[in-house]
Amino acid sequence: MTDFEKKVLKEVLRIPLGEVRSYKWIAKKVGYPKAYRAVANVLKKNPYPLVVPCHRVIKSNGKLGGYSLGDNLKKELINLEKKIKNMLK
Repeated sequence: MTDFEKKVLKEVLRIPLGEVRSYKWIAKKVGYPKAYRAVANVLKKNPYPLVVPCHRVIKSNGKLGGYSLGDNLKKELINLEKKIKNMLK
């Protein structure tokens, strides 16, 4: 695993439950502001999608983008986490 891949996965781990960030936001946070496609490729290969919550990363325009376990599951996970977050308030 490259240093870039490690940085991306570590940054994704910092996204709070029930919140989302964009691929572009992640790229900026890891120091490569134009590498949002590379971020998407790293997340596509995420070996631990349920542990490293790549489903919390969406497109800058608010659309979901892809998910290795399926787009429907991505949407369901995001919605479930928002419900859990609201329940814990």
